Amino acid sequence: MKLIKLLANLGYGSRKEMQRLVRMGAVTDAAGNPLDDDSAAAHHDIRLRGKPLDPAHGMILLLHKPTGYVCSTKDRGRLVYELLPERFSLRKPVISTVGRLDSDTSGLLLMTDDGDFLHKVISPKNHVAKIYEVTTARPISPTYVPVFASGELMLECEKEPLKPALMEITGEKAARLTLYEGRYHQVRRMFAAVGNHVEALHRAQMGELTLDGLAPGQWRLMRPDDIAKVLKA
Repeated sequence: MKLIKLLANLGYGSRKEMQRLVRMGAVTDAAGNPLDDDSAAAHHDIRLRGKPLDPAHGMILLLHKPTGYVCSTKDRGRLVYELLPERFSLRKPVISTVGRLDSDTSGLLLMTDDGDFLHKVISPKNHVAKIYEVTTARPISPTYVPVFASGELMLECEKEPLKPALMEITGEKAARLTLYEGRYHQVRRMFAAVGNHVEALHRAQMGELTLDGLAPGQWRLMRPDDIAKVLKA
């Protein structure tokens, strides 16, 4: 790929703007030598204003989503993309959320432009565990545990029963719930089906990956070992 097109696809600006920066000598190799549009420098050796480029296609990032943000590029209100550098929303191909957390749900959210990775995580066939910390309005009954684990629980307007889900009661109105699928508002609808109401919901883990100390609103790029933790079934 030509250098100017690469920079534009990474969201740094339009092709015209990138052409201007190249002409100004703002795009160099790691040694500081100016590059032109036909330069054959490796991606990791390219510098823009002295800084390494963002990762190429296949970037995956981990975000601690706060409540009050939506996982969309079109919905009204605050978008999760506002928590990231503006250029990330301009990348081609676009960065998508790996599944969704609704506005009232906080926690671990992955974002990527890698369609294969996204599919591997969200497909129920790959058994990627999503672990949620749940706070309810009313006390949690031990009878919920076998109901959720049965593989027979039907949600309203659904044609197929839910896959078995594991629940550990951690307090009078608190539990950790492990799911292997991700239907629309699934956790909230599960508790509604047994006569309770979810007051607060936080996704703490995917596979073996945790938020690793990230504060709400913070993010970081995923490392290869992070990806392995997610996909380890």
